[in-house]
Amino acid sequence: MAGDNLLVPHKGGERKKSVMKKASWIVLLVVGVVVLAISLISTNVALRGDWPIGPTTLAKLEAAVPGTGVPLRGARGTAAAFAAAYGVLFLTIVLGPYRRGETWAWWALLGSSLVLAVLILLRVPLIGTTLGMPTAIVPLGLVVLGLLLDLGRVRRSEK
Repeated sequence: MAGDNLLVPHKGGERKKSVMKKASWIVLLVVGVVVLAISLISTNVALRGDWPIGPTTLAKLEAAVPGTGVPLRGARGTAAAFAAAYGVLFLTIVLGPYRRGETWAWWALLGSSLVLAVLILLRVPLIGTTLGMPTAIVPLGLVVLGLLLDLGRVRRSEK
Protein backbone atom coordinates (compact mmCIF):
# COMPACT_ATOMS: atom_id res chain seq x y z
CA MET A 1 0.00 0.00 0.00
CA ALA A 2 1.06 3.58 -0.55
CA GLY A 3 1.16 4.49 3.16
CA ASP A 4 3.40 1.53 4.07
CA ASN A 5 6.42 3.16 2.39
CA LEU A 6 6.46 5.86 5.08
CA LEU A 7 7.37 3.30 7.73
CA VAL A 8 10.34 1.85 5.85
CA PRO A 9 13.64 3.78 6.12
CA HIS A 10 14.70 5.24 2.79
CA LYS A 11 17.78 3.33 1.64
CA GLY A 12 19.04 6.32 -0.33
CA GLY A 13 19.40 8.34 2.91
CA GLU A 14 21.43 5.59 4.57
CA ARG A 15 23.64 5.26 1.50
CA LYS A 16 24.25 9.03 1.49
CA LYS A 17 25.27 8.90 5.18
CA SER A 18 27.67 6.05 4.43
CA VAL A 19 29.22 7.92 1.49
CA MET A 20 29.59 11.11 3.55
CA LYS A 21 31.14 9.21 6.45
CA LYS A 22 33.63 7.53 4.10
CA ALA A 23 34.45 10.83 2.37
CA SER A 24 34.97 12.39 5.81
CA TRP A 25 37.58 9.92 7.02
CA ILE A 26 39.30 9.88 3.62
CA VAL A 27 39.71 13.69 3.66
CA LEU A 28 41.08 13.45 7.21
CA LEU A 29 43.36 10.56 6.21
CA VAL A 30 44.84 12.71 3.43
CA VAL A 31 45.41 15.58 5.88
CA GLY A 32 47.19 13.25 8.31
CA VAL A 33 49.38 11.70 5.62
CA VAL A 34 50.36 15.12 4.26
CA VAL A 35 51.18 16.45 7.76
CA LEU A 36 53.33 13.39 8.46
CA ALA A 37 55.10 13.57 5.08
CA ILE A 38 55.86 17.29 5.36
CA SER A 39 57.14 16.85 8.91
CA LEU A 40 59.50 14.09 7.78
CA ILE A 41 60.76 16.28 4.93
CA SER A 42 61.24 19.14 7.40
CA THR A 43 63.18 16.82 9.72
CA ASN A 44 65.51 15.94 6.86
CA VAL A 45 66.03 19.62 6.00
CA ALA A 46 66.66 20.44 9.67
CA LEU A 47 69.33 17.78 10.01
CA ARG A 48 71.02 17.95 6.61
CA GLY A 49 69.78 20.86 4.53
CA ASP A 50 69.94 24.61 4.16
CA TRP A 51 66.89 26.85 4.32
CA PRO A 52 66.09 30.54 4.07
CA ILE A 53 66.08 32.56 7.28
CA GLY A 54 64.79 36.06 6.59
CA PRO A 55 67.06 37.69 4.03
CA THR A 56 69.76 35.00 4.30
CA THR A 57 70.17 31.23 4.61
CA LEU A 58 71.23 28.97 7.42
CA ALA A 59 74.60 28.30 5.74
CA LYS A 60 75.33 32.04 5.31
CA LEU A 61 74.24 32.79 8.87
CA GLU A 62 76.46 30.01 10.24
CA ALA A 63 79.41 31.36 8.20
CA ALA A 64 78.82 34.89 9.50
CA VAL A 65 78.03 33.90 13.10
CA PRO A 66 79.67 30.56 13.94
CA GLY A 67 77.70 28.43 16.38
CA THR A 68 74.22 29.49 15.22
CA GLY A 69 73.61 26.52 12.91
CA VAL A 70 73.34 23.74 15.47
CA PRO A 71 70.77 25.48 17.72
CA LEU A 72 68.65 26.46 14.72
CA ARG A 73 68.83 22.93 13.32
CA GLY A 74 67.86 21.63 16.75
CA ALA A 75 64.86 23.96 17.02
CA ARG A 76 63.59 23.09 13.56
CA GLY A 77 64.23 19.40 14.13
CA THR A 78 62.29 19.46 17.39
CA ALA A 79 59.35 21.28 15.76
CA ALA A 80 59.39 18.74 12.91
CA ALA A 81 59.49 15.84 15.38
CA PHE A 82 56.43 17.19 17.21
CA ALA A 83 54.67 17.63 13.85
CA ALA A 84 55.46 14.02 12.94
CA ALA A 85 54.14 12.80 16.29
CA TYR A 86 50.98 14.91 15.77
CA GLY A 87 50.57 13.37 12.31
CA VAL A 88 50.88 9.83 13.66
CA LEU A 89 48.41 10.51 16.49
CA PHE A 90 46.01 12.22 14.04
CA LEU A 91 46.17 9.21 11.70
CA THR A 92 45.70 6.78 14.59
CA ILE A 93 42.52 8.58 15.67
CA VAL A 94 41.21 8.87 12.09
CA LEU A 95 41.84 5.23 11.20
CA GLY A 96 40.63 3.86 14.53
CA PRO A 97 37.99 5.52 16.68
CA TYR A 98 36.93 8.17 14.14
CA ARG A 99 36.36 5.62 11.39
CA ARG A 100 34.37 3.46 13.84
CA GLY A 101 32.08 6.44 14.49
CA GLU A 102 33.13 7.42 18.01
CA THR A 103 31.97 10.97 18.70
CA TRP A 104 34.85 11.90 21.02
CA ALA A 105 37.24 11.40 18.09
CA TRP A 106 35.35 14.05 16.07
CA TRP A 107 35.82 16.55 18.90
CA ALA A 108 39.47 15.55 19.48
CA LEU A 109 40.36 16.15 15.82
CA LEU A 110 38.56 19.50 15.80
CA GLY A 111 40.13 20.60 19.10
CA SER A 112 43.67 19.68 18.14
CA SER A 113 43.33 21.40 14.76
CA LEU A 114 41.97 24.56 16.37
CA VAL A 115 44.84 24.66 18.88
CA LEU A 116 47.37 24.24 16.06
CA ALA A 117 45.76 27.02 14.00
CA VAL A 118 45.43 29.45 16.92
CA LEU A 119 49.05 29.00 17.99
CA ILE A 120 50.28 29.60 14.44
CA LEU A 121 47.95 32.58 13.92
CA LEU A 122 49.22 34.21 17.13
CA ARG A 123 52.40 35.14 15.26
CA VAL A 124 50.49 37.97 13.54
CA PRO A 125 49.71 40.03 16.67
CA LEU A 126 52.72 38.88 18.69
CA ILE A 127 55.60 39.15 16.23
CA GLY A 128 53.99 41.02 13.35
CA THR A 129 54.38 38.50 10.55
CA THR A 130 52.00 36.59 8.35
CA LEU A 131 54.75 34.18 7.32
CA GLY A 132 53.44 30.64 7.66
CA MET A 133 49.73 31.47 7.56
CA PRO A 134 48.94 28.69 5.05
CA THR A 135 50.40 26.26 7.60
CA ALA A 136 47.52 27.21 9.90
CA ILE A 137 44.68 27.92 7.51
CA VAL A 138 44.93 25.10 4.94
CA PRO A 139 45.02 22.14 7.38
CA LEU A 140 42.31 23.68 9.56
CA GLY A 141 40.10 24.25 6.53
CA LEU A 142 40.56 20.69 5.31
CA VAL A 143 39.96 19.21 8.77
CA VAL A 144 36.79 21.28 9.21
CA LEU A 145 35.62 20.17 5.74
CA GLY A 146 36.30 16.54 6.61
CA LEU A 147 34.50 16.84 9.94
CA LEU A 148 31.50 18.64 8.43
CA LEU A 149 31.04 15.74 6.02
CA ASP A 150 30.15 13.61 9.05
CA LEU A 151 28.49 16.23 11.24
CA GLY A 152 25.57 13.83 11.68
CA ARG A 153 27.73 11.84 14.11
CA VAL A 154 27.68 14.73 16.58
CA ARG A 155 23.96 15.36 16.07
CA ARG A 156 23.16 11.67 16.63
CA SER A 157 25.15 11.61 19.87
CA GLU A 158 23.21 14.60 21.27
CA LYS A 159 19.92 12.71 21.13
